[in-house]
Amino acid sequence: MKVVVNLFRRNSVLLYLLVVLSSLPVMADWPRHRGDAALTGRAESQLGNKLDLLWTYGTGEFLKSSVVIEKGSAYVGSDDGTLHAIELENGKKKWTFKTEMAIEAPPILHKGQVVVGSTDGFLYAISQDSGKLNWKHETMGEIMGAANQATRPKSKDDVLVVGSYDNFVYCVETNSGELLWKFEAQNYINGVPTIYDQKYVVFGGCDAMLYVIALEDGQNVRSIEVEAPIAASVAIADGVGYVGDMDRSVTAFNLESGEIIWNYKPKSFPYFSSPALSSDYIFIGGRDKGMHCIDRVTGKQVWRFSARGRIDSSPVISNEKVVFGAMDGKLYLVSQNDGQEIISYEIGEPISSTPAIVGTKIIVGCEDGNVYAFETKGKK
Repeated sequence: MKVVVNLFRRNSVLLYLLVVLSSLPVMADWPRHRGDAALTGRAESQLGNKLDLLWTYGTGEFLKSSVVIEKGSAYVGSDDGTLHAIELENGKKKWTFKTEMAIEAPPILHKGQVVVGSTDGFLYAISQDSGKLNWKHETMGEIMGAANQATRPKSKDDVLVVGSYDNFVYCVETNSGELLWKFEAQNYINGVPTIYDQKYVVFGGCDAMLYVIALEDGQNVRSIEVEAPIAASVAIADGVGYVGDMDRSVTAFNLESGEIIWNYKPKSFPYFSSPALSSDYIFIGGRDKGMHCIDRVTGKQVWRFSARGRIDSSPVISNEKVVFGAMDGKLYLVSQNDGQEIISYEIGEPISSTPAIVGTKIIVGCEDGNVYAFETKGKK
């Protein structure tokens, strides 16, 4: 009888622990600064309506790189060429790694490595645990955008794809940095190459072209001429790509046919922000100081939120909220439904990087050289 009672008690304790653990919020990681390989800018989190500052971390320099997060550590580059690993819980330094020139590109986290490009022209792979260099791959120009990760459809190689100011997109093997192929455009490549259907790499260039190239071998599938150079990244959903250009247009295009579906041109201001996509809408910041919500089907404006400075920060969407920074020095949370401000936090210096969202936390870099971590509380 005593054995049966003990077993009953032990099983009751295990059941209680399972119930408690299942009720705790899931802390998702944010290993890519746009959320996924399609660069949709979505976070699966439940943000509250209040912002409480948890900690700040000083990089000591101008900061444009965006934060990425995995397994309790945050990573970001700074203008003095240093990659910083930060403990997410308390904002303390974990380690630093120095490159030769500024890091403006966001890192990407994959297979225990922090992979980041520098304006010194190298793509670096650094151990997440130790901060030691695993390998580096040289390009002949500055790397201003993040790398993206994919698996080649035929060879099944795990690869990283990155653009450079030498006009090439490079595909390298993840574990070694060995070059597998490279594709030449006609001008600088500033944004992140987007992975579509694990078969294609999609990107825009400063040559005013959109490219769809084969992930397996880098061969050109199609090129689409647009009206102006492109500095941002393409977001993809349901076979359609969305991107803003450096003149005044946001373009939606069919990836299979190359057909332009619509152009959104409300004002003559450029877009350096990359879009975020919900099931119905596209959200993108403009240098007209506006955050624009556009119907994905019609290309018509749904609403426009007005900040007091241009919006180069790429928005992230999470549980009916749009999160972004602006050059007026504020971090904003606005409603996806109507564009009304929920709350903002005034840092006081321009914010051009993409916010990272994990659980109920928002972490963002600012051009004052600091990383800011916020806890969101209150009504979800």
